[in-house]
Amino acid sequence: MPKDSLAERIATTLRRDILRGKLKPGDPVKERDNATELGVSRTPMREAIRILAKEGLLELRPARSPIVAKPGFKEVGDQAAVLIALEKLSVELACIHASPEDIDGISQLVQRMADTFDYTDPLDMFELDMEFHSAIAKASHNDSLVRTHRQYLQKLWRARYIAASQRRNRERVVCQHSDIVTALRNRDPKAALGAIDSHLNHLAEDVREVIEFESKNAHSA
Repeated sequence: MPKDSLAERIATTLRRDILRGKLKPGDPVKERDNATELGVSRTPMREAIRILAKEGLLELRPARSPIVAKPGFKEVGDQAAVLIALEKLSVELACIHASPEDIDGISQLVQRMADTFDYTDPLDMFELDMEFHSAIAKASHNDSLVRTHRQYLQKLWRARYIAASQRRNRERVVCQHSDIVTALRNRDPKAALGAIDSHLNHLAEDVREVIEFESKNAHSA
């Protein structure tokens, strides 16, 4: 498997800074300053910025530094609704098309969650959670769905990470994911949909609350 490019590694560093709140919504991301801080040239920094802009984490501005994205309440709610629909379609198709190896790989991710939940960094756990959902989409063996799911997963990363950090709960992370895996192994689309629904039924509300809270704080600042 090829190693991540320098630009992708820089994008990972900046993405984690955004998720952790080191870079906040509206903060500028200065190409020269960040390149100097990370000890890299401006070319891979520029490409990393493009990667994060495609993910919706940064907003590009003509002749000005990009800023950390500030999505609105309605925009995030709409994105959450689309992502939930894509998650349901993913798990339905995965029940039909996933190989035994696909399901074993998904199950192993849940086992890693269970084994490391009590001591792992919340951001590492969140990234493992997102890897789980991406793996289900890939197990659908529908390339168009995989690409679209990835796009919406990325757009909601920051709001979902904040919400997950505030509601860190072993039962939700381990047990609900295990229910999804059980439904996949049983090739039971109805049970899989029920498990996904239980797992994501607060998603839209959670991410909206994050955006609403940040919007109020920005106005009062």
